[in-house]
Amino acid sequence: MSSDNGFNNDDSPNKTLTHLQLPSPIITRRNRTASTSERALQNPIEYGKIKSFCREKGHGFIKPLKGGEDLFLHISDIEGEYVPLPGDEVSYRLCPIPPKFEKYQAVHVKIVQLVRERHSKWHEPPL
Repeated sequence: MSSDNGFNNDDSPNKTLTHLQLPSPIITRRNRTASTSERALQNPIEYGKIKSFCREKGHGFIKPLKGGEDLFLHISDIEGEYVPLPGDEVSYRLCPIPPKFEKYQAVHVKIVQLVRERHSKWHEPPL
């Protein structure tokens, strides 16, 4: 694969744009350890905006309001009845990603301000 197209050069099944890289393996609420969950609950609530979210793939990214790298968001960490759309303002906590705990993902994500578009609810078919 060419290195000039923005993709990773490894053989990972998570090939994606390098600036929006999925954790490997993807950490979900179900496979997160109790100690990692406890670390996340000790972190303060932060705020950001949904950059992208794909309901079919079950993940997306948040742009933190304070700046920095975009944060990975898994569908299992979204609380509330609405499927997030780009631009929705959210609150979240940071959760370290194993095994090195050098990067973070957003957990306990709640939409605090919806964009002015029709949002579908989780039990409804996608729009």
